[in-house]
Amino acid sequence: MSNEVRSKEEQILRAVKMTLTGVIKDTATQPGMKHPLSDRTIEDLRQCLSLISAREQELATESGRAMDMRPQMPGDVKPKAEVVVPLHQIGRGKKE
Repeated sequence: MSNEVRSKEEQILRAVKMTLTGVIKDTATQPGMKHPLSDRTIEDLRQCLSLISAREQELATESGRAMDMRPQMPGDVKPKAEVVVPLHQIGRGKKE
């Protein structure tokens, strides 16, 4: 998360989202096995996460923040601008 100050509502939404996704991860089962949560509960989790995402987008729009931020790995970072080096600067250094 960036150093921007988040509202109490945004902090709550983030905490609830992290808790719900933690429950989903902790109860995940192997393919073919019966899930410990009922189908209704799974659908309720989906609806909650959808509502949280929608509200996060509304808050971001209201504050003028972009929602397209994604984590970047060191190898994924691309230079923001091209660097142009004139050909006359390329070559061997002069001997002293």
